[in-house]
Amino acid sequence: MSQVRQVGLLAAGCQPWNKDVCAANGDRFAYCATLAIYIYQLDHRYNEFKLHAIMSEHKKTITAISWCPHNPDLFASGSTDNLVIIWNVAQQKVIAKLDNTKGIPASLSWCWNVGDAVAFVSHRGPLFIWTISGPDSGVTVHKEAHSFLSDICIFRWHTQKKGKIVFGHIDGSLSIFQPGNKSQKHVLRPESLEGTDEEDPVTALEWDPLSTDYLLVANLHFGIRLLDSESLYCITTFNFPSAAASVQCLAWVPSAPGMFVTGDSQVGVLRVWNVSKTTPIENFKLKKTGFHCLHVLNSPPRKKFSTQSPTKNHYTSSTSEAVPPPTLTQNQAFSLPPGHAVCCFLDGGVGLYDMGAKKWDFLRDLGHVETIFDCKFKPDDPNLLATASFDGTIKVWDINTLTAVYTSPGNEGVIYSLSWAPGDLNCIAGATSRNGAFIWDVKRGKMVQRFNEHGKNGIFCVAWSHKDSKRIATCSGDGFCIIRTIDGKVLHKYKHPAAVFGCDWSQNNKDMIATGCEDKNVRVYYVATSSDQPLKVFSGHTAKVFHVKWSPLSEGILCSGSDDGSVRIWDYTQDACINILSGHTAPVRGLMWNTEIPYLLVSGSWDYTIKVWDTREGTCLDTVYDHGADVYGLTCHPSRPFTMASCSRDSTVRLWSLTPLITPLQINILADRSWEEIIGNTDHAIEQGTPPLLCGKVSRDIKHEIEKLTGNPRAKKLRWFSECLSPPGGSDNLWNLVAVIRGQDDSLLPQNYCKGIMHLKHLIKFRTSEAQELTTVKMSKFGGGIGVPTKEERLREAADIHLRLGQIQRYCELMVGLGEWDKALSLAPGVSVKYWKKLMQRRADQLIQEDKDDVIPYCIAIGDVKKLVDFFMSRGQLKEALLVAQAACEGNMQTLHVSTPKESSYSDDTYKEDFNETYTLFSRLLHKVSEELSEWYFQDGRAVLAACCQLAVDNTELAMAYLIRGNELELAVCVGTVLGETAAPATHYALELLARKCMMIPTCFPSVGYRNLAADLLLMTPDNELHLVKLCAFYPGCTEEINDLHEKCKLPTLEECMQLAEAAHADGNIFETVKYYLLSQEPEKALPIGIDFIKEYITSSDWTLDTIYPVLDLLSYIRTEKLLLHTCTKARNELLILCGYVGALLAIRRRYRSIVPALYEYTSQLLKRRVVSVPLKIEHLSEELDAWRACTQSVSRSSEESACTPPSDSQKMVYATLLKRLQEEPLGGIVGPDYVTGSNLPSHSDTHISCLTGLKIQGPVFFLEDGKSTISLNDALMWAKVNPFSPLGTGIRLNPF
Repeated sequence: MSQVRQVGLLAAGCQPWNKDVCAANGDRFAYCATLAIYIYQLDHRYNEFKLHAIMSEHKKTITAISWCPHNPDLFASGSTDNLVIIWNVAQQKVIAKLDNTKGIPASLSWCWNVGDAVAFVSHRGPLFIWTISGPDSGVTVHKEAHSFLSDICIFRWHTQKKGKIVFGHIDGSLSIFQPGNKSQKHVLRPESLEGTDEEDPVTALEWDPLSTDYLLVANLHFGIRLLDSESLYCITTFNFPSAAASVQCLAWVPSAPGMFVTGDSQVGVLRVWNVSKTTPIENFKLKKTGFHCLHVLNSPPRKKFSTQSPTKNHYTSSTSEAVPPPTLTQNQAFSLPPGHAVCCFLDGGVGLYDMGAKKWDFLRDLGHVETIFDCKFKPDDPNLLATASFDGTIKVWDINTLTAVYTSPGNEGVIYSLSWAPGDLNCIAGATSRNGAFIWDVKRGKMVQRFNEHGKNGIFCVAWSHKDSKRIATCSGDGFCIIRTIDGKVLHKYKHPAAVFGCDWSQNNKDMIATGCEDKNVRVYYVATSSDQPLKVFSGHTAKVFHVKWSPLSEGILCSGSDDGSVRIWDYTQDACINILSGHTAPVRGLMWNTEIPYLLVSGSWDYTIKVWDTREGTCLDTVYDHGADVYGLTCHPSRPFTMASCSRDSTVRLWSLTPLITPLQINILADRSWEEIIGNTDHAIEQGTPPLLCGKVSRDIKHEIEKLTGNPRAKKLRWFSECLSPPGGSDNLWNLVAVIRGQDDSLLPQNYCKGIMHLKHLIKFRTSEAQELTTVKMSKFGGGIGVPTKEERLREAADIHLRLGQIQRYCELMVGLGEWDKALSLAPGVSVKYWKKLMQRRADQLIQEDKDDVIPYCIAIGDVKKLVDFFMSRGQLKEALLVAQAACEGNMQTLHVSTPKESSYSDDTYKEDFNETYTLFSRLLHKVSEELSEWYFQDGRAVLAACCQLAVDNTELAMAYLIRGNELELAVCVGTVLGETAAPATHYALELLARKCMMIPTCFPSVGYRNLAADLLLMTPDNELHLVKLCAFYPGCTEEINDLHEKCKLPTLEECMQLAEAAHADGNIFETVKYYLLSQEPEKALPIGIDFIKEYITSSDWTLDTIYPVLDLLSYIRTEKLLLHTCTKARNELLILCGYVGALLAIRRRYRSIVPALYEYTSQLLKRRVVSVPLKIEHLSEELDAWRACTQSVSRSSEESACTPPSDSQKMVYATLLKRLQEEPLGGIVGPDYVTGSNLPSHSDTHISCLTGLKIQGPVFFLEDGKSTISLNDALMWAKVNPFSPLGTGIRLNPF
């Protein structure tokens, strides 16, 4: 099982080099970084786009992508190494590859007129057409499209007219070809260029979707023209507000005929146009940097669920209740089209802009678009991570929100390396390929110092001394390692025989620095002397040495990574290489020592992997395959030593948790073991065979703080260690909420508390103070109209007359008819408050139909909280919904009582009753919204934040359930222990699962340490006898060891158990018989007794799960080696079948939808293939499965999918019987699928196919015992919770915890 967990991903930005690098189809859109394609998919439930896959098959720059017009699952991509690839997005795999294309496929596009053919063209042509499949598969050349006089920038097939195609050229001209017509080459250059040889490249080109001949063309300087491709005539030239504006990209808006949008190249201005007007209708400044490409989605994201039935649009007479007319009113005649534009900017930013609502649905500002060479956490604020890239910028990210907060000015060439200033200086030193080194002041955003001692030679590494903040070292291709002060005074120039690639200051001696050189040697220099000769030279590598790193914990130990693929560990005091770590198949780049466990070393390589090593024995503990290209930088989080970040040529940064590598240590903390078993000194910790001990500063500080505390420090100890061991992303938020629930004073809450998920008693208080600075409700303005239709003037006149006659209601209705709601609503109270409320409600309903934010004030004014909460939830704005529901609960929303004479006797009692009723309604709403929000976080792979949402409304039980379902077992136990009574049942369940984890670690469990850990965990739970029995039954030791364990667990010895079993058997007590046989020397005797009891029971018609499960569960803990004896074959097969069937029933009870069919299938297969006599029939199993499917499909399907056939009466009967057998799940809240952290993160690595579902696994993978078969970790966890045996039917127990 993989030990290192991926817990975060910073996606790359969109590359600014090539034209067609963003595309969309249906509910997906894609954009290209330099080497990978990112695909986002709409999550219908939450109405938002989520990163679905990263395709990284190209090894060189991607030039273009094109989505297949006939099949939304396919798209094509080309790259500069003459490669074209066809992808299937749904299966996430390559289905066809064309290598060695003649010329680089600079532009490519699917052919509209044929099924599977992709056309591509190099700069000068010709146009190649690759037919992917069928009898004519292969590459052909277009008969006419060749021998162009100017390079091609872009080409487009006509979507309706078969075979018609247009090319745009660098010189500003177009070439148009269509079958049966004379080809037109290099025509329609902008008039201003006629007769000159100036170039004005075509930047964008689109056929009018409603015409066969019209074409929109943009030239970089000349602007946009609408052309007729038949008569070669310019119909309209569009004018820009300023001469400086130039168009980079354009797109038609599919939902609004005649409308198109453009993006400017200097500044991020999105302009909306209509072909009937030569000037833009609207201009939006979206970003400071210019556009790169633009694509409008054909279908705007659909609503999650409609909150009311759609009203029929029909005219009514002017005095009746008005319904808005279906036509656009004057002020909406040019209202913005409902559409979503995928916008890519020159700085790598990518977003989805909702043009109708004028807001970003999603914006990834400032991504790196090229290789990231280095990454480092900020020493004094570890929430900030800096990255240095080939794209010439350093960016600083907030790792909690995974967004960029600062970026350096840029234009530095390539930045190879960076180093934070020590302490709180807020500066970063950077090393570049041509421009020397620099110091960048992050807060002031400018370069404050430059170092040019290496001339124009590349600087590969920069290191700011953390013991002496005045010294900075750089090493360069010129063979020098230079040490200077920060104001530029050179202290040392150490000359090497060849280029120097890496340098690192010792963490234990401020005057020692090590270097890695191209001559294959590692050198150590002593800066305190004037000598420029090294103190030591270490040789042994067989290729150039790249990075060197001193161990932070073991004095005199350093490691080096080389192009020979090895990492060597050197001991400075012994002058020797003490270990060689081999395993990488390509040059090693990143190196990182763990700051708590002295022998843990991590390396990253050009073989795309990250390896974690135990340097004592030189063994590789885990290999991570998730990056899609060379891994360059690795960095350790200063205050969470088991969180690390890595960066790569795939332009992503990924966050990892190494905590699973030290499970026993975590459990020692939970089991409240002595300090000696948690914290140690380095010398003891690096002895072979010592279990992991913490030796670093973070753990020492925690111990120091705990020893100062008075009273019982257990709660603090659990919290501090839990924060140190958990990855960022919610654990501190969780602990703040735990403190609030336990009554901690508000003044002790940290400053950033109000930025996270707050307890509801604080939500309104903090948000009110924030609201004084921010205005939350933004009213959107309509575009101005053109001229007023006469019918409208007549209606206005009529309205004025009604008003003068005192017929206010008619006036209001007419105004509503004209779309002037504000006038109508301001006079409506003149009719009656009741009428005004009714009108407000109609306006609100209409705005909800139009999906406009303007609905918010209307709902609040009339106190219609439910409508507003539903509106927010339908748009997936769960945090907004939560705020409104909480405000209502605190009584901030006035629900209006419209007094009428009848109600004048409204007594106080009625009022109180009414108030209580309203309050419970609001509080129900609040919990519903909290649940939605938790579920949203949970489905996003963030179980800890899902738990926070539940703690915020004091729902401890559900909070614990989310932690357990996210497999955050250690965190669940810590939090549960501190919360005490309310969380107890869930804490005990988590302890049980953790004990199973200890029992099942195959290499360690027989060792006394692990055995005792499992027992200690179980002894922390009440009523633990049965769990201890299972532990002892499963333990595979010799007689003496087993008796030892029995004694610790207060159970009789092996011999006594045998006697007790025989006595119980004579008394006819099945459960006790099975229990004591399992604890004796001959546990196999328990099998026939227990299995016969279960078989007999399930032949009766009214059996329930709870009667047979305890016996079956106990039997499943029989020692594996006994179960696998060939004398037990029949009993084993029967046990596996019964566990499979009962597992399926438990999975139905726990709503583990994804594994129910697999469990039924597994049971049927075993029944088919093995000789058994079990009262289960295959037909009966498939009947049950069908009934379950039919009766539960309506629940799981979202309303958008096809209507399902209702279950038949017989299926309802079968399902009803099934439910009777199941009864309720005893532990509240843990119903629903498991979803671990990182499940939503796409991996770049080899795609694994689940042997349960046959589908590609997203997120963490779990390998079964044959070492080949895989299932997703989520499925493995659910499977193990309902059926302990492996899906391969071997009788081996599963341990994914």
